[in-house]
Amino acid sequence: MKKLTIFLLAALVMLAGCSTPSGSDTPGDATATPSASAATIHVYTRDATSGTREAFEKAGDFAEQLTSSAIEVSSNGDMATKVGADANGIGYVSLSTDFAANGVKPLNFEGVEPSEATVLDGSYGMQRPFMFTTRAAGDYESTEKEELIAAFLDFMQNSTEGMLVVEKAGGVVDKTKGTAWAELAAKHPIVNQDNSAISIATCGSTSVEKTLKAALEAFQPMAGNFQFTMNQTGSGDGYKRVLGSEKDGANRADIGFASRAFKSGDEDTSAAMASGQYCIDAVVTIVNQANTSVSDLTQQQVHDIFTGITTSWEEVK
Repeated sequence: MKKLTIFLLAALVMLAGCSTPSGSDTPGDATATPSASAATIHVYTRDATSGTREAFEKAGDFAEQLTSSAIEVSSNGDMATKVGADANGIGYVSLSTDFAANGVKPLNFEGVEPSEATVLDGSYGMQRPFMFTTRAAGDYESTEKEELIAAFLDFMQNSTEGMLVVEKAGGVVDKTKGTAWAELAAKHPIVNQDNSAISIATCGSTSVEKTLKAALEAFQPMAGNFQFTMNQTGSGDGYKRVLGSEKDGANRADIGFASRAFKSGDEDTSAAMASGQYCIDAVVTIVNQANTSVSDLTQQQVHDIFTGITTSWEEVK
């Protein structure tokens, strides 16, 4: 009996020694401690068609070098949610993201804080355009719908009122270039009639959702109470569903958006009724708000973390 007791105690000790420390190395575990020496960095990324990913990889100088251990997420919101639930997580989102609500902390880049001011003056290095393109002229269900879309884009892109709405929703604009909507509206008599039977469909980048929705909602009562549907699935779909391979399919849309420039050749927008840029956005590196080990990253540090050279938080100096 004495030998059996000793054997059982030894077995219990061995089992205890083999257990994994709580939250030290598991993606999605918000109980992990980033400052612990054993804390492995969990890299999160967007899919390959994402405009946010393209801008971030370009700024970090690691295009096509992303670590194979990166965890892919589906959208800007999904990225914020995932990193906000993982104390060892690191990822990147649009400046328009509500950081506090998602439990994430934005990091400075090369010593510069991401903000409207630093994006406009060019000192913040991670920035990209919010672009739009439409269907070709005449390729709409009605002339009224085409005219209404032209009016909306003029409002969002060029009016002082539209710029203020986009800015409040997190987009960066130069309001000194704005024109009063009353002056622009004179070119768009369509806004003076009842447009409640017309529905505008948008698609493309998920990063533009917040600014785009704010602009559409602000414009509705100013333009005959039209309807709208937003189906933002990524920048790669912005062109395809209005001018490309899916323009006449079940996923067709009227205005496509990208959080990057449309690619010449593959995404030729010359046939569009209208295309252009309506604001600037910044891409921001984020970590879990509980992470106290980092507040600023250099381009080299971003490169090393996202390519897998740096794998633990204690290595980030």
